[in-house]
Amino acid sequence: METDTRSRRDDLPPGEAGRDYRPVVVPNGATLAWKLVDGVKVGHLIAEAFRHEIAPGLVIDAWGYNGRTPGPVIEAVEGDRVRIYVTNRLPEPTSVHWHGVLVPNGMDGVSGLNQKAIPPGKTFKYEFTLRQVGTQMYHPHFDEMLQMGMGMMGMFVIHPRDPENPAVDRDFSLMLAEWAIEPGARKPDTTEMTDFNVLTMNSRAFPGTHPLVVKRGERVRIRFGNLGPTDHHPIHLHGYRFWITGTDAGAIPKEGRQPATTVLVPVGATRDIEFVADAPGDWAFHCHMTHHVRNQMGHRVPNMLGVDPQGLDGRVQSLLPDYMSMGTTGMGDMTGMDMPVPRNSIPMLGGKGPFGAIDMGGMFTILKVRDDLTSYADPGWYQHPAGTVAMPATAEELRADGIKV
Repeated sequence: METDTRSRRDDLPPGEAGRDYRPVVVPNGATLAWKLVDGVKVGHLIAEAFRHEIAPGLVIDAWGYNGRTPGPVIEAVEGDRVRIYVTNRLPEPTSVHWHGVLVPNGMDGVSGLNQKAIPPGKTFKYEFTLRQVGTQMYHPHFDEMLQMGMGMMGMFVIHPRDPENPAVDRDFSLMLAEWAIEPGARKPDTTEMTDFNVLTMNSRAFPGTHPLVVKRGERVRIRFGNLGPTDHHPIHLHGYRFWITGTDAGAIPKEGRQPATTVLVPVGATRDIEFVADAPGDWAFHCHMTHHVRNQMGHRVPNMLGVDPQGLDGRVQSLLPDYMSMGTTGMGDMTGMDMPVPRNSIPMLGGKGPFGAIDMGGMFTILKVRDDLTSYADPGWYQHPAGTVAMPATAEELRADGIKV
């Protein structure tokens, strides 16, 4: 196995945003603040409980770092010396494992093996030099099924010391996650092992996800991390093909990069993709496991497809006033924005779009590419040029093309 020999010097100056790298963009999130102390970048993570909004109408009791899930993206440069203090404000011990980061064994964060667990109310110090490049992650290695299931995870981005060629203009970070949240509940069920019903990007589900806004012609990188317990995620981007340029082991050599329109992000792994934003529009961007673009979906309901419920709803509603037969003609009728749902829950499908309800939710967002931007704020819905939107066919058009319907 080849030995990593990058960044062995200790005399490199700390990397500086704007000079050594373009900072990542974290939709619905943030990056960790540093302060420089004697050439060392010093940061502080606080493990704590808080309320978190997954989408409008769904607020949960979460655990995370610095009041957010995922925790702030840790962003630095190869060769940087970093010192990260971790304060535990949880009701149980914790630790932090720097997933994929090459660190001394005593800094690896596996409680009981590499360190004592961090007790409630205590602060531990982690310190190491970054000797690699790429998209990594961090998470607890104490009671991780519960703690990660409550939202404790984050991304760790290490930029190269030498300028990239070609450089990217927009560099996005997206953490993929899955949750088990019963309709009406506030606490995720961290004992669940297979049946996850809320799927998120940066701990938000559509329509709560912020769009990825770029200017036409810009080179874009999107970094994905997946610390979900069971599911791999095939992330598909409409309107584009891209190159898969990186894994959690770093950049893929150019001769080994793959063109694709869907990238599979395995559990416990990261993937980077890059493309030039040359097609303006509002492009769907989502996991292609169809039940991962549903909100609070479950399979413990009868299959009513093709069943005539005439008279059934009225009889059941005499006992359960809110009862409604689901999916008798397909699940598209669940998209209605006025569909009744339990308190602190969200409809299974969709948000409002320019042509009606969007028939997807969960692990879904939108890439918004525009010719002219004065800022990267949400520019609203795309205004299509005349004649470029699919519309109902007219009788004259059908006759002219010899189509019988």
